[in-house]
Amino acid sequence: MAKITFITNDNETIVLEAASGSVMELAVEHNVKGIDGDCGGVCSCATCHVHVRPEDMEKTGSASEIETDMLELDDNADAYSRLSCQLEVSAILDGVVLKVAK
Repeated sequence: MAKITFITNDNETIVLEAASGSVMELAVEHNVKGIDGDCGGVCSCATCHVHVRPEDMEKTGSASEIETDMLELDDNADAYSRLSCQLEVSAILDGVVLKVAK
């Protein structure tokens, strides 16, 4: 089980728990504003873009090459950017804080 915190662009803090699936699926299921997941989680859009809190980067790991390529198309991407569809929920992610990208 993992507790994941989302901070929306309206500075709303949403804390959700899950045991499996992707972080994007969790966010979409709970209507987290700003995470749409238009491609259904196949890493072909960037509508699930989040910024990982720097101290949580060790938990999420770095982006794959295909994820990095997709993020390069987003003007708001930075060193802490990840696509939430590529983050699998696991106990390792417990306590992670994600800021929804603009």
